[in-house]
Amino acid sequence: MSRRGDSEKEQEPRTDASASGAEAVANDSAPPETAAVPELEKLVAEKTDLRNALVRLQADFENYRKRIERERHQERHRGAETLVEHLLPVLDAFDRAISSHRDAAHDEYRQGFQLIRKQLFDVLAKQGVQRIETEGKPFDPHVHHAIERVETSDQPDGAVLEELQAGYSFHGKVLRPAMVRVAVNPEGGDLASNSSAN
Repeated sequence: MSRRGDSEKEQEPRTDASASGAEAVANDSAPPETAAVPELEKLVAEKTDLRNALVRLQADFENYRKRIERERHQERHRGAETLVEHLLPVLDAFDRAISSHRDAAHDEYRQGFQLIRKQLFDVLAKQGVQRIETEGKPFDPHVHHAIERVETSDQPDGAVLEELQAGYSFHGKVLRPAMVRVAVNPEGGDLASNSSAN
């Protein structure tokens, strides 16, 4: 009986020791878990900050790329515009050469000048040059430059009578207005002066 009692006493401390060991293990594992939570939150915050910085950098780079592309396009456009402006007097010289001699002896020369002028203008037209229309159009101060006003009752007041020098636009922007003669209707002028006097 005593052996039985001794063995029970021996077993009881063992269970107590094993219980205290389990508590120690639990206590040892608890502090690292609580310490890992703030560290994990810190790492998540750093990751979020880095991701946001990367998104901002990508957006900045995309904006920079678009701005550089836009500036390059504008520079090319300005360069072409400058070249076209310098070639307009050449077109004028061709126009004067074509209209200067009307006799039959110069027909071949005139046809040659017309072909060369057409080739030059076709190249410029592909780049966006357009001739400003004048004949039969009403005077528009945005695209026409009136050199002379001619009194006539044959045309309505403000109609373009004659083009003295061609005008050109480049992608919708007026490079040079057309120099024109404009009709002034004496009756319309009197009416306008009477209405302004009243």
